[in-house]
Amino acid sequence: MTTAAAPPRVPEAIHRRRWAILGTLVLALLVVVLDNSILNVAMKTIASPAPTGLGASQSDLEWSINSYTLVFAGLLFTAGLLGDRFGRKRALLAGMVVFGIASLLSALAASPGELIGYRALMGVGGALAMPATLAIIMNVFERAEQPKAIGIWAGAVGLAIAIGPITGGLLIEHFWWGSVFLINVPIVVIALVAMVLLVPESKDPNPGRLDPIGVLLSIIGLVALIYGIIKGGELADFTAAAALVPMLVGVAALVAFVWFERRTSHPALDVTWFRNKVFSASVVVVGVVFFALMGVSFFGVFYTQSVRGYSALQAGMLMLPLAVAQLVFAPRARLVVDRFGIRATCAGGMVLIAAGFVGYQLLDVGTPIWVLVVLGLLMGSGMAHVMPPVTVAIMGSLPREKAGAGSAINNTFRQVGGSLGVAVLGAVLSTVYRDGMADKLDQLPTEALREKAGESLEATLAVADRLGPQGAGLVGPANDSFISAMHVVAGLSAGITLVGALLAWLLLPGRLPAGGPGAPGGAPGAKDARPAERSDAAEPARGTAAADV
Repeated sequence: MTTAAAPPRVPEAIHRRRWAILGTLVLALLVVVLDNSILNVAMKTIASPAPTGLGASQSDLEWSINSYTLVFAGLLFTAGLLGDRFGRKRALLAGMVVFGIASLLSALAASPGELIGYRALMGVGGALAMPATLAIIMNVFERAEQPKAIGIWAGAVGLAIAIGPITGGLLIEHFWWGSVFLINVPIVVIALVAMVLLVPESKDPNPGRLDPIGVLLSIIGLVALIYGIIKGGELADFTAAAALVPMLVGVAALVAFVWFERRTSHPALDVTWFRNKVFSASVVVVGVVFFALMGVSFFGVFYTQSVRGYSALQAGMLMLPLAVAQLVFAPRARLVVDRFGIRATCAGGMVLIAAGFVGYQLLDVGTPIWVLVVLGLLMGSGMAHVMPPVTVAIMGSLPREKAGAGSAINNTFRQVGGSLGVAVLGAVLSTVYRDGMADKLDQLPTEALREKAGESLEATLAVADRLGPQGAGLVGPANDSFISAMHVVAGLSAGITLVGALLAWLLLPGRLPAGGPGAPGGAPGAKDARPAERSDAAEPARGTAAADV
């Protein structure tokens, strides 16, 4: 059966409103990504003493981000499975409701501990919603339009990155810090109404038996591994028991998960998918990109606000070039793939990202700010030519009925890579910074003050401000030490990204296999799949796998 002769898989009524559905899904994606980019701008204010902020320590700030990441990444895979089994629209609606309620609670938090707890609840909502967005796209668009739709989906991340810091800056300048979370609530309400009216239900037509053991092992493994990584970064010592033990537990649980999934008759994850070179290479590339980018994005805010003295709004505006480049180029990346192939497009995009990291070596206290703007455009363009193609490759390698699980795996590798980046590169940044400030900190009057000032650039500047004229001599060395540490981390990120470019060049195919994204049976092991998951002919016209209508 040729592609031209194949019956359409999507019901006509859904096909007609597919772009409106995509817009609704993008709105859900925006609110989840927007929240994290807003929070980056608000960190300095939240660290301020009450009533301006919560008086959060450096550790509190990190955990306000990490609590979300920990829960989000730990539940992503499970949430994708639940969506495939019980309905992706149901998972999306549930996720948005939880996210909206948790956002309201975060806005009203009275202490750093409460904020961290409510951020974890937001992670539950995000985990339910995120895999469902991409899975629904795969089930409301025909194969020929899926690369374009995924490009728009990926470009929406750039839009969120753009409007997040700017919105956060405006809110911080005119309202209290909690407004950066409260802004989510009306967006969630609008999204929920649109989802109820527009988004069709879809799920795996024959999901098989539940696999509670596999699901439990996956949650334990991911949560323990990411917790250990985060703790190691916080302590700047990955060999400490508090970090090493959870990481070992996580690795052991994930090994047990793979072992069990290979032997059970009803696996939650068909691990033979990873035998597909396209699938496995793509998820590795996603992890490498976010390892490098998330580590650098963590210190970017402190460079622009603390070293250069820009306001929260101005710092947000300086992130605009990175986001605009993604927004402009991501939906068009398919055209580059059509001309040069996925291997060359992704490897070239990663080389652009690496070049941007190399450019960070030019930044110091007095560098013209247009240099940072150019670097943002360069790195955003690189990202736009990596994420859409590898996402299409991941989703196109799997049976369409498993879109939720595929989306969850994509996002899980992204989150694990990002967590590693924040932890490892953050630990390097802290270590290099403290070493550079050692002689200056030794001159402080008390051990407690020396310990506090050595935590971070922001902590040093706070101590200097408290000491008045006596602390004025700390400011210049602190800025210089931070910039030196930033150069080291950016150099490491450039090297890691180049390794990713090499992997993309060696492992990704020149062209995607025939049949296009979402082709059933595209993954290894598809020949062993149930008949309903193996061919278009197994589904009614336009397919009940596409929507239960």
